[in-house]
Amino acid sequence: MLAAAVVYAGAPEYGYQVVHVYPHDRNAFTQGLEYRGGFLYEGTGLEGRSSLRKVKLETGEVVQKIDLAAQFFGEGITVINQQIVELTWKHQMGFVYDQMSLRRQRNFNYPGEGWGLTNDGSNIYMSDGSAQIRVWDGTTLSEKRRLNVHDGTGAVREINELEWVRGEIYANVWQTDRIARISPKDGSVVGWIDVSGILPMMDRIGADVLNGIAYDSLGDRLFVTGKLWPKLFEIKLVPKRSSR
Repeated sequence: MLAAAVVYAGAPEYGYQVVHVYPHDRNAFTQGLEYRGGFLYEGTGLEGRSSLRKVKLETGEVVQKIDLAAQFFGEGITVINQQIVELTWKHQMGFVYDQMSLRRQRNFNYPGEGWGLTNDGSNIYMSDGSAQIRVWDGTTLSEKRRLNVHDGTGAVREINELEWVRGEIYANVWQTDRIARISPKDGSVVGWIDVSGILPMMDRIGADVLNGIAYDSLGDRLFVTGKLWPKLFEIKLVPKRSSR
């Protein structure tokens, strides 16, 4: 059953206002996205097409790029301690890169699938497609605990790409147009963002699902995009309703 079929308990909901539209590589199967120092860092997926790249926000120009070996399906990324940590989908192997050069420094292993990553400066948060988020030590990458993501008493499954935003974890829910705002303390959903209709119909040909959240903490700017989307959107949240 797809996550879209789950009826959630009613945390506050938000719509969106588009502030700015930026170009995005239509060939990028976006799996991980972060904003650092004026640039987007993006991890893309699919076997034989996976890459790690540094991108100019304003133009979509790829200024640095490395390709993963053809057997790997690249997944989420996060930038921490001047390094970039990247997951792969089913190989149970991740990579650590130097942020400046994108040179791979080492590999590491984890059990199960890899989906999304983000960090709060000291801890890394990792999703695996379930209703759990793993919490890793940001230096050793060892697992410390797990969060069970839930809205009320209902588990929220298929948690995908992650972003740390003002003390919360924002998470795409796979195959939906909804973003969960999750408490890193207990995994409870404290809000929902509905971005339905953000990609115009004329741009949906060949496009895949919403997947990609980035936050500019200095400029307080929130960005979203999707897999094989030709556009990236800066948005502001607009309240839709109160909690039931």
